[in-house]
Amino acid sequence: MTVVAERITSAAQARATAAALADEFAVEAALRDRERRLPVAEIERLAASGLLAITVPAAYGGADLPPSELAEVTRLLAVADPNIAQIPHSHFVYVNLVRLAGSDSQREHYFSRLLAGARIANAQSERGGATVAEVATTLRPEDDGRFRIDGVKYYCTGSLFADLLAVLVRLDDPAGRGGLEPGEYIAYLPADAPGVRIVDDWNGLGQRTTGSGTVAFDAVIVNRDQLIARSAAVRAPTGYGAFAQLLHAAIDAGIARGALSAAAEFVRTRSRPWFEAQVARAADDPLVIQRFGELAVAVATAEATLVAAGLAVDAATRADAVDAATRADAPAAATTADAVAAASLAVATAKITADRAATEVSSALFEVSGTRSAAADLDLDHFWRNARTHTLHDPVRWKYQHLGRAVLHGTPPPLHGVI
Repeated sequence: MTVVAERITSAAQARATAAALADEFAVEAALRDRERRLPVAEIERLAASGLLAITVPAAYGGADLPPSELAEVTRLLAVADPNIAQIPHSHFVYVNLVRLAGSDSQREHYFSRLLAGARIANAQSERGGATVAEVATTLRPEDDGRFRIDGVKYYCTGSLFADLLAVLVRLDDPAGRGGLEPGEYIAYLPADAPGVRIVDDWNGLGQRTTGSGTVAFDAVIVNRDQLIARSAAVRAPTGYGAFAQLLHAAIDAGIARGALSAAAEFVRTRSRPWFEAQVARAADDPLVIQRFGELAVAVATAEATLVAAGLAVDAATRADAVDAATRADAPAAATTADAVAAASLAVATAKITADRAATEVSSALFEVSGTRSAAADLDLDHFWRNARTHTLHDPVRWKYQHLGRAVLHGTPPPLHGVI
């Protein structure tokens, strides 16, 4: 599936490219959603644009754009089609893992592929465990020095469009035959590797075209150089979790803005005024105007907190880069830990605010637009369905907990990869 990609070299070019693609993708976004038509051609365009490589470090030929710029690119795409915006979420997360924890040879290999247009999808979540954090998919050593993967993953967003799958596995090697440290690893596999089976069975009420199906692994063989230990990113203050959560917040903020714009367009052009308002146009009803003002504040607040969170993640990324260059395997410097904690809390705030805006505005769209807006052929409910589905990714109630503990007790947020 890999295409020849353009090379993006600046933040301005990235934003302009994202805005132009968003204009294209918005045209049939509702139709794709209604028909559950996978955006195959659109993802090809996205890969060819060079946007999927904008976080590749400069040392490897990339634009090395900071997380705040990636968040804005993601938000712009989500305004147009949150399905397309979510598809490369895991791509960027696992590019970040290569940056944080990959060897020099792994960085050279994978970053060169990314610059050529390669796409990564996740194979991380599972069903059946006591919690979502449990990993049953196993990595076992073979006699020839390679390893074998067996298991089943669900909600594998983007897997139908991917060149590589980033598979979360648990090392099952009690005798230590494989020479790896115990723990969890990410295996970077070709999506068409023998023993890999990708099933298009995602049936969520929203985010219908994200390609979030099931992936099964039956005796899939991997080499050691395809494995990266996850612990390096999640057991030390690196900003790995804040980076991932920032992109989720950007998707929700984009949905909120898209819903607000759709509501305003509908009220201006298709709604009839309520007779008690005694106005000729629905857009002149003072109560409708008031409600739009409230919704505009919700969206602007989500966007502002997203910007603030992006800058905080930028600072954490810079601190970690300096720290990593000077400390080797020593504990993280206090300044890095502080910057990462601040970034996680800022992103938690942004995630809460964007979650609230996305669900409120996408529901209020019908409140302000009236009965006509509920016509099924308009598919205006895709904003709410996308918001409601995507915001379930991780519970914001725990974001409040971490923020409250930080304020009351000075407790830093945990290092588990989702805050």
